[in-house]
Amino acid sequence: MPPSEPRFDELLAGARRTATHLEMRDVYAVPDEADDYRRWRETGERDVDPASAYWSPWVAMVRAATARGVAMRRVRIISEPVSDYIRYEHAGTVVNVLAGEEVRWLPRHQAVGLLLPAVDGWLIDDQLLVNHFTGSGTWATPPMELRTESDLIQAYADAVEAAWDRAVPHHQYKIS
Repeated sequence: MPPSEPRFDELLAGARRTATHLEMRDVYAVPDEADDYRRWRETGERDVDPASAYWSPWVAMVRAATARGVAMRRVRIISEPVSDYIRYEHAGTVVNVLAGEEVRWLPRHQAVGLLLPAVDGWLIDDQLLVNHFTGSGTWATPPMELRTESDLIQAYADAVEAAWDRAVPHHQYKIS
């Protein structure tokens, strides 16, 4: 299937049952969080206001999806000790949870034996939106690719479920 560049907000707006995100990088460098990340590194303060300009578009999308009955989940596979970026993510996850996401953390050493995909992605109902990143964590081109092959989606879903089952809920995962 040739790569396409779907709009995430449209795909999420069309979700009816599930939207699950698998994250496997220890560092992301996407432009929309650069200012917030820089501020956190300089001050140790993270924007955790769900009504802020940074968070409100995401919070609105999640709340709209969950109001339709969509189960939104996010599982993050991370190295320990954690990177500064993972500390930053962890500090802001309170907003993801407040918006309606279930978030879990899986230390990479506890993922041994799982057959995991090579790329991050979103499973939205019966579609897979693959996220493409460069080695430095910036968006690659194309940044996203929509896949609909049932065998690929099932394999990805099985991997995500296996990771989810081993992962620790956000409120229990402590960063030392």
